[in-house]
Parts: sequence; C-alpha cells; structure tokens
Amino acid sequence: MPVPSSPPTRKQQWHAVTAGFLGWTLDAFDFFVVVFLVDILAAQFQVTKAAIVWTLTATLATRPVGALIFGLLADRYGRRVPLMANVVFFSLVELLCGFAPNYATFFILRTLYGIGMGGEWGVGASLAMEMAPRKWRGVLSGILQSGYSIGNLLAAVAARFVLPALGWRAMFWIGGLPALLALYIRSQVPESEAWKQHRAPSTSAIVKTLGAHWKSFAYLVLLMTFMMCLSHGTQDLYPDFLKSEVRVAPKTVSDIAVLYTIGAVVGAIIFGHLSEIVGRRRSMMLALCLCLAVMPLWAFGNSTPRVAAGSFLMQAGVQGAWGIIPAHLNELAPDAARGLAPGLAYQMGILVAAPTNTIEYALRDHLGYRGALATFELVTISMIALILAFGAERKGRKFVDEPGEFAVVREE
Repeated sequence: MPVPSSPPTRKQQWHAVTAGFLGWTLDAFDFFVVVFLVDILAAQFQVTKAAIVWTLTATLATRPVGALIFGLLADRYGRRVPLMANVVFFSLVELLCGFAPNYATFFILRTLYGIGMGGEWGVGASLAMEMAPRKWRGVLSGILQSGYSIGNLLAAVAARFVLPALGWRAMFWIGGLPALLALYIRSQVPESEAWKQHRAPSTSAIVKTLGAHWKSFAYLVLLMTFMMCLSHGTQDLYPDFLKSEVRVAPKTVSDIAVLYTIGAVVGAIIFGHLSEIVGRRRSMMLALCLCLAVMPLWAFGNSTPRVAAGSFLMQAGVQGAWGIIPAHLNELAPDAARGLAPGLAYQMGILVAAPTNTIEYALRDHLGYRGALATFELVTISMIALILAFGAERKGRKFVDEPGEFAVVREE
C-alpha cells in the first residue's frame, strides 16, 4: 500500500468539489438543451416531435455505458484524467450537435452524448467526496447534486435569451465551452489520495471487487431506481400538468419551473447538511416527509399560488433527499471500485426507471392527472422509505487510511 502523503489543502479540497459540481452542472445543461428545443428541432429536421424525444431516450439508454467505461478508468488510472477526458468528450459531442445537418446525424451524436453524461457523475462524485472534509461531506454532497438543477435552470435561461438572438445551433455551441473545465481540473485539482491508497492492480480486479459486493451494489441500484421515479415523476410531466389541468398560462408555467428549481437547490443543501447531524437515511426520510406533507398543494392545488408553493416545497423535499445521494453512495461503495459502483448504480437506476413518465401518463386515463401524479409518488415514497429502513449506512466513513483524516487541514 502506498505511503500516505500529506492531506490536501483546503483550497485543493474546494477545487475538487468545484470541479465535480461544475462538471455535473454543465453536463445537465447540455442534456436539457434538447428539452427546450423539441419543437424547433422537429421542424428543422422535418421529423415528428416524438422522433426528437427518442433522442432523449437514446441519451438515457447509453448513460450506463458511460458509467461503466469511465468508472473503470477512474478506478484503474485515477480520477483526474478520466474526468478531464469525459468533460472534453461530452463537450465536443455537444458542439458537434450544433453542426448536425440531418436527423440521423443528430440522433447518433445524442446517443454518443449519453456515454459522456453517464460517465461524469460517478467520476466527479467520487473525486469530490474523497477530497471533501468528512465533517462537510453532507452539505458538499448537496451542493454537488444541486448542479443538475442548476444546469436545468441555465438551459432555461439560454432558451429565453440565446435562442431568440442566435438560433438553436448556438445553444449547442455554448455547450462546447465546458471543455475548458478540463484545463481547470488539470491545473487546480490534485489526484485523490484515497484512490492512490486503494488502487486496484488491474481492471479485472475492479470487476471482481464489485462482484464480491454484488448484494450491496444491487441494493444501490434498487435505491436509485426509485429515487429516479421520485425525481422524474415529480418533474417531467409537471409543466404539462400545470397547463392542461390547473390551466396555468404558459409564461407562468416557466416562472413556476424556475421557482421550484430554486427550491430544489435549497432543499439539496439543507438536507445534505442535516444528514451530518441526524444521519444519511434519517435525513432522507425527513425530506420524504416534506414531500408527503405538501402533496395536497402540489397535486391538488386549484390555484396558481397554491401549486407554485406546493411545487417549490415538493422539489425542496425531492432534491433534499437527492442531495444526500453522492455522499451516501460513495460511503457504501467498496474502496477499490468507488469510481465505478456509485456511478453505475446511478445510471442503472435511471435505465430501469425509464418508463416513469409512460406509467404516470397511463394512470391519468384511470385516475385523472391529479390522482395519477399523487398515487405514483405515494407508492414511490413508500418504497424508498422501506428501502432506507432496511438499508445500510456508513456516514463519515474514512476514505483515506490515515489517522485523523482531514482533521487538520493545511492552509496555503
């Protein structure tokens, strides 16, 4: 085992967390760009809107492939280089999307983009959580995970200001800028000491390590599947619900979306910090309780102020539970496969939960829109509560084999 080196400085720790946060934020931005361009892209490529939606499905389907490839690379060769390669890869693909001459090319590029998107979270989260001081791991986990919501918000802002001024292709060209993040990682972010100490001797050793922990990995996939049902089930169809069921004006729907995205960021940070006090699972349970408490406003509110307040609080609870995930998954992952296990479980979860919107929409025909959303999420929340109740937790686990890890942080 390598001799432990000096602990990272406070600046290095923050640079590592910042790199993970920015990577996930910019990755999410690149994904949500398509969400705001469905109508325009369908007209541009002379295809149906359903065909453009299929590109989103293709992106989601290849995310586990990215998690597997970049996760293995991160456990074998370190966190920094695979993270830099990942950022350059998804940025380049996003840039090329802006030059796509036809639908076939665009579809292939979005499929390739899924590989990059799937690889970023696991590698970035493992680097950030391994470098973060243990006493701040919970709140920094919330900040890291909130990057997804902020990426969505940035895409909405770009759609409002960049799209009218520069056109749809510029939306993707902007998505190529994150490649510059690789320079920041190279110059400011050190390699993870935890990886150095627990580095597997070969790729096969990484796979064997994960295989030896298959029960805990299966648990993580199960947890992530229902966590994906929680987030996508409360977000994806909600704008349509507001327009068609509550009769909210389209512009107001956009404003409400911004409001509940802010609620998501606030919730992720608050409950992430709370997890350091009451534990990961209890904090997630409290976030789920908030979701249940505001369900009447969120699903059955009959006025704009009520659904606005309900959506803000609902996403504070949903993303409050989500904000704990980076820390929780990394603490449960085996040392030699921490670059692979959390990210692969995360992406496998979204693959299994892919029919969420289809199921909710089908329930609408039998229970009405309000009943469909509420029933689906009640079942989802109940399942997450059961999974957490019978699950494990290793809050504050040491990643580095050194007494007093990060107890004293050097200043530069």
